[in-house]
Amino acid sequence: MDELTKSGKIAISGMKVQSERLRVISENLANADSTAQTPEGLPYRRKVVSFKSELDRNTGLNTVKVDKVRTDSSDFQRRYDPKHPAADREGYVLTPNVNPLIEMMDMREAQRSYQANMDVVTTSRNLLSRTVDMLR
Repeated sequence: MDELTKSGKIAISGMKVQSERLRVISENLANADSTAQTPEGLPYRRKVVSFKSELDRNTGLNTVKVDKVRTDSSDFQRRYDPKHPAADREGYVLTPNVNPLIEMMDMREAQRSYQANMDVVTTSRNLLSRTVDMLR
């Protein structure tokens, strides 16, 4: 396997993990305003993706993989809304630990990483194609 093909495979693994990260961020944003329906219930808990380096034994390449999607254990927010069905005795409702601003920044970072990996794949393919054309 030549170096250009290897770099493309590494970049593709990066695109896959950033795609999963974008999916999780989208889920977080979609549930940012959800609450429980009862006072004892808990709202949506933010999820985060962690990555790991993994050796592909077939190619000998170190690639990146999703290690796990875990829940963020930070505290829920509290909002005063005594008429809400999930309000406690004091009138407070637990809201998700999702900060839309943080999620949007994470989404932007994941998009940029995805695009950078896409650029590597595109460049590798173009260079391979040019090399083949030169050998003809």
